[in-house]
Amino acid sequence: MRDRFSAERGKTAVQFGFSACIVPAMPDTGKVYSIEDLRAWRGADPAFAVIGKPIAHSLSPKMHNAAFEAFQKKVPALAGRKYFRFEIEPTELAAALPLFFEKNFFGLNLTIPHKVTALPLLKKKSPVVAIIGAANTLSRDDASGGWAGDNTDGGGFERAVEMRLGRKLAGTPVLLLGAGGAARAVAVAALSAGCASLTVANRSRERAGELVSDLKIHFPMGKISIRGNFSRENSADVPAASLVVNATSLGLKIGDASPFPPELLREGMAVYDTTYGEHTAPLVAAARKRNVPADDGRAMLAWQGALAFEIWNGVPANDVFPLMYSAVALKK
Repeated sequence: MRDRFSAERGKTAVQFGFSACIVPAMPDTGKVYSIEDLRAWRGADPAFAVIGKPIAHSLSPKMHNAAFEAFQKKVPALAGRKYFRFEIEPTELAAALPLFFEKNFFGLNLTIPHKVTALPLLKKKSPVVAIIGAANTLSRDDASGGWAGDNTDGGGFERAVEMRLGRKLAGTPVLLLGAGGAARAVAVAALSAGCASLTVANRSRERAGELVSDLKIHFPMGKISIRGNFSRENSADVPAASLVVNATSLGLKIGDASPFPPELLREGMAVYDTTYGEHTAPLVAAARKRNVPADDGRAMLAWQGALAFEIWNGVPANDVFPLMYSAVALKK
């Protein structure tokens, strides 16, 4: 197996256009790379990456590289494998995916805004991708000469909610904020688990309507509804035992407003925010101030990462998760 990865070892530069782009023999896993860096890539060992826009905040390299370092002694085939991050514009995605394949990448994670737009570019899709309508985990498929798509976000979300909030999705009313790729995974996980109801709230009712229409095809018996954004006057529309899930990008930046009115949070509810950063997300902070159980997206990040790691490397997610979560958890 090693022979197929050794031919390019030692090459460190490539000439393109009018300048030379130098990629170190041992690329820096802490750097944010671009599509131009990808064109110059000369890695010999199988590589992995997360791609998105923006991507500098991503903790995925930290947790995946911690796992590679820990397990390569137990699994020699993992020696030399590294995980990187690439900032890829939406207009670059169609060119980037074949380049990643050509440059010996074995697995990719997709984040905002690529989870849905990547679907037409994939050679294969798992059944869960077909239901969710979004992919977050791509695996190299040599037989087809391209990428096979899967989605570990839903499984990661369900495990994180149970572990961090002590909540099971079954029988729980879920208020879902957002209608993008992450929201789709959350919605499918909630409905698959038998949630009491699912309400999708989004600034664009048209986009939320598309999601709800898709969900009703796969879950015709589910209690699914749509609405615009919540306001402080909507307390009657919020079931007492609701799980509020933020699957929008609000919370990534310092100064972001809460995507859900704090005044509507009360005893018996819980909050899960799929975003994460070096600061506490405004929705999580507002919930904790009101003694409502809340958590950010780090546990979901670690669980979906552990599930992806298992797909790529064959190491059980349950073994990988504690290490990944420890690598990304906020230190008190």
